[in-house]
Amino acid sequence: MATSSTATPQATVYGYPRQGAGRELKKAIEGYWAGRVSAESLRTTAAALRRDTWRRLADAGVQEVPAGDFSLYDHVLDATVALGAIPARHRAAVEADPLDGYFAMARGTQEAAPLEMTKWFDTNYHYLVPELGPDTVFAANPAKLVGELREAVALGHSARPVLLGPLTYLLLAKPAPGVAADFRPVTLLDRLLPVYAELLSDLRAAGAEWVQLDEPALVQDRTPAELNTAARVYRELGVLADRPKILVATYFDRAGEALPVLAKAPIEGVGLDFTGPGAANLADLASVGGLPGKRLVAGVVDGRNIWINDLEKSLATLATLLGLADRVDVAASCSLLHVPLDAAAERDLDPQVARWLAFARQKTTEITTLARGLREGTFAIGAELAANRAGLASRAASALTHDPAVRARAAATAAEDAHRAQAYPERAVAQRARLGLPLLPTTTIGSFPQTTDLRTARADLRAGRIDDGGYRDRMRAEVREVIAYQEKAGLDVLVHGEPERNDMVQYFAERLTGYLATQHGWVQSYGTRYVRPPVLAGDISRPHPMTVDWYRYAQDLTDRPVKGMLTGPVTMLAWSFVRDDQPVADTARQVALALRDEVQDLEAAGAAVIQVDEPALRETLPLRAADRPGYLGWATESFRLSTSGVRADTQIHTHMCYAEFGEIMAAIDELDADVISLEAARSHMQVAHELAGAGYPREVGPGVYDIHSPRVPSTAEAVELLRKGLAAIPAERLWVNPDCGLKTRGWPETRSSLEHLVAAARQVRQELTDSPAG
Repeated sequence: MATSSTATPQATVYGYPRQGAGRELKKAIEGYWAGRVSAESLRTTAAALRRDTWRRLADAGVQEVPAGDFSLYDHVLDATVALGAIPARHRAAVEADPLDGYFAMARGTQEAAPLEMTKWFDTNYHYLVPELGPDTVFAANPAKLVGELREAVALGHSARPVLLGPLTYLLLAKPAPGVAADFRPVTLLDRLLPVYAELLSDLRAAGAEWVQLDEPALVQDRTPAELNTAARVYRELGVLADRPKILVATYFDRAGEALPVLAKAPIEGVGLDFTGPGAANLADLASVGGLPGKRLVAGVVDGRNIWINDLEKSLATLATLLGLADRVDVAASCSLLHVPLDAAAERDLDPQVARWLAFARQKTTEITTLARGLREGTFAIGAELAANRAGLASRAASALTHDPAVRARAAATAAEDAHRAQAYPERAVAQRARLGLPLLPTTTIGSFPQTTDLRTARADLRAGRIDDGGYRDRMRAEVREVIAYQEKAGLDVLVHGEPERNDMVQYFAERLTGYLATQHGWVQSYGTRYVRPPVLAGDISRPHPMTVDWYRYAQDLTDRPVKGMLTGPVTMLAWSFVRDDQPVADTARQVALALRDEVQDLEAAGAAVIQVDEPALRETLPLRAADRPGYLGWATESFRLSTSGVRADTQIHTHMCYAEFGEIMAAIDELDADVISLEAARSHMQVAHELAGAGYPREVGPGVYDIHSPRVPSTAEAVELLRKGLAAIPAERLWVNPDCGLKTRGWPETRSSLEHLVAAARQVRQELTDSPAG
């Protein structure tokens, strides 16, 4: 089934944003959960969004559209359903109602915990982790893939079904609860491959010419055994007689050692990323002799950032690739799921700046322009090339991107500025004396529910229906309520609840120079949770204090310590669209120095506890081990630079959530935070044992309340988790807290859950006091 060498270059994409221009999908799903929207209405909305996406792609010049990449919650969860790998605790719900059962796996119910959630490679997208074990039985469920393929074909589109590849699926999976921790899901390959064969046959029967199997796990460091497994997977799938042509898509980095495996496999197409670290694929491809007889889908447009592409540079790359494959098609580096929908909707941006930006629709145009230039020659896209050159030149010459004072300060920073003056043991004594906290102190991570009233007040301020004073009064009323509730609930270290913050990154970005805010730049983080990452376009500084007045107001309401709350420099970068015109380490240092000013102002205002959140430290870890030391060096230094200017008795906290921490234990230690809080509820305190195994010497708050589920954990559940935590971390170094901020939760479940959390802490505290060892 080799492709023709005369095939002309086409434009395609791996996937596309799902939400719709007005986030129609989010509204329909949340309406369904609330009982306001019927299942049929939800399906109608979803079908309309798919139809609109395919039409827009085709109108832009995309000759082959993806089908099956659309998801009501998560594409990895969709793969779990397609493969029949439903966890035992959710099977009855799925059998009774597939839609409700699907959402139960994602969100949990009062009777059954959800699947664990973690970050998708090094992006800010979250996926639901498959749970597998020796008893797992796979069964093909082609309904979604076949149904969406038929939808697209009926509308006149050439469509390519998209499914997570078998190797990546198994490598992402974890042992199911109750299964031995050393169980390796990849040992289930013999059971899984026949199910993929059946799905491929069903798709062929439904009219698929090509199918896309996503294998991003192949861009990570893989063992020889794993590479042999990859060769076996595509050898066995490749020789199937009844299947579509197979395109194996890799992205986020270079394919490296997996490239010769794919080159030799009996498949018809390979997708490679040629942006960022993936640029190394160009030389690697030449070194293996190219992909003779195969289709190459060349990801030359960055699918993860929002800056316009250098079209002439991409054309040069494509021209080189023409000699390295039988057919070269043009695409983004990965699914466009990771960028907002349409930059043209950003009418409030300076037009000079707006021309630097490319969201999903603009990237699609760049892809089709490059494909046309490859087919017809550069003269055919002369006007587009001229406009592109002007946009790139405008950005390079802008005063926004260069502030001499910021650059001078960063250059003058000394190594000692990134280290506390006292070692942790000395600091711990001073902090305990100052704070006077009980054993197993309780706290929350920072945010409290963002209610409809708060969102309405924010909308009223934007619309001019209330002024700044009216808005501030409304937020202060919320702070009073949050402080009073925490005192009543019995929490030991309080927070002001962050009612004034629209987002933990955007709030600060709006108060720092060099950042730009969008109005419609929504990107899916997980499920129906969408964020608007700010655009880090220029040099960063802090003109004025950003949180000090809110801290002072909250602290004046209580005698208990209130935490100052900031977002750390790595997360400020990771959850923004970051400038790509200077080394990211330089940008991190600028952000760290701006935050250092804020930390010192909070301390001067009386804050004894200051939390600088770094949930993105692990997710931003480079996918290749060789690139990690450099990243961790500047990442940990930037955190310390922001926090090291305080006294010994000021306690620095940090927070991380929903990531695999085992690989960065040394880096967590390098942060030198006095207290770290981490997600632990869904993973059953795994991280506490990882920290203990690594000899982590400071205080730890492993979460006992999973805030990404609407279920309310009982006191008994929290007690059980605390006991597991105590098996790893001594009581004098263990804190009690939720997994993450409470922004997405409602007040009723928040009250109940926190009251159970406090009750659990008191019960275990009493047990420790009553025990002979206590």
